[in-house]
Amino acid sequence: MKSFIVPILALALITATSCNIDKKGKTELPEVDVDVESGNLPEFDVDWADVDVSTATRTVEVPKVIVVMEEEEVEVPTIDIDMPNEDKYEQELVVDAEVEGVEHDIEIKEIRATNKRLYVIATLEELETDLGDKKMRVQDQVSLNAPDLDVKYIIVGKKPNRIYNNRNMYVTSMDNLPANVKDATVIYKR
Repeated sequence: MKSFIVPILALALITATSCNIDKKGKTELPEVDVDVESGNLPEFDVDWADVDVSTATRTVEVPKVIVVMEEEEVEVPTIDIDMPNEDKYEQELVVDAEVEGVEHDIEIKEIRATNKRLYVIATLEELETDLGDKKMRVQDQVSLNAPDLDVKYIIVGKKPNRIYNNRNMYVTSMDNLPANVKDATVIYKR
């Protein structure tokens, strides 16, 4: 029982010493009678500790899911674009999505061009294999040897509910492509 009383007394002492109490006005208990007369209850101004909220950097343990990427040799389509008076360089056009629920497949179907802009159009399809509570990234790519061009990625399919997928435009079908994309010249088709 003594070990229980000591922490309570310590807590009461800390609480009593961590704030300032200034009595204001006259302290007098009201008189109690059959007829209750008004009294003068004490007023107190309690100044407690100043509290500041901020952030600090700390090292903590957080769970991480590790995805192992393996390199494999695969056939990747290569597109070569020559433009007058323009130097060209090799780059990879990579379209990807982060999915959950079931496995998905993503595939670049077309690349369209207008002026100095390319539209990389891919399809995202749900497969049957259940992922459980895991997430997965799927991708496809095409090699491009061309001058510096502005590249926009459009994915035809249902947009997965992941923040990572906000980088690309999603449309439900090829019929829903914006007019400027529909009017662009198809330079690659799979």
